[in-house]
Amino acid sequence: MFTGIIQDKATVVDIQEGQNFRTITLTYSEKLLYQLKPGASMAHDGCCLTVTKIDGDQVSFDLMQETLRVTTLNQLKIGSNVNVEKAARLGDEIGGHLMSGHVICTACIDEICVAENNRQIWFRITDPEIMKYIFYKGFIGVDGISLTVGEMQKNRFCNYLIPETLARTTLGLKKSGDRVNIEIDPQTQAVVDTVTKTLEKITVDTRSIGTGMHVSENVIFV
Repeated sequence: MFTGIIQDKATVVDIQEGQNFRTITLTYSEKLLYQLKPGASMAHDGCCLTVTKIDGDQVSFDLMQETLRVTTLNQLKIGSNVNVEKAARLGDEIGGHLMSGHVICTACIDEICVAENNRQIWFRITDPEIMKYIFYKGFIGVDGISLTVGEMQKNRFCNYLIPETLARTTLGLKKSGDRVNIEIDPQTQAVVDTVTKTLEKITVDTRSIGTGMHVSENVIFV
């Protein structure tokens, strides 16, 4: 599990390609290397990856086909920077919200509005099945960053970013048209799916009752 509080940024220094497979190596800071061991889980732009090798300050990870298909990690190049967070430990402060590191889709940066003390970024998601899980003032993970939804429109939402977030994460470097990884709040998803299934069942049951009453009335009149 992760909290969406980015601990540092890391730079891609090597990419090894395979068939539907990729190994990436990043340079880690001392903060990220502290007590790090192979097998540990690390979130990169919100995607949970497993440490496969540590060589000095360089750490390697394997990316499977599904990861390359669903996330923006397939766009990484040597020199790319990513947001990094270690897995949360029992007793750690939860400054953001609980995240699994399972990216559900990507979103396109639609518009960036720059103000004196903050920045408003609009993200567009074309899939209505994803948008139904996003709510005004709700939690959302954007490139691994725990953010609060500021405003909502039909197929897009925005976040307000303070200077600290822009400096600490890669969002300060993003441009319109760039894509980001999205993780929706799992509790919100569970509630929405449960309510949707319940309402669908009630609708089916109501129709069944209505059909039964109609048949009964026909029998009476016959």
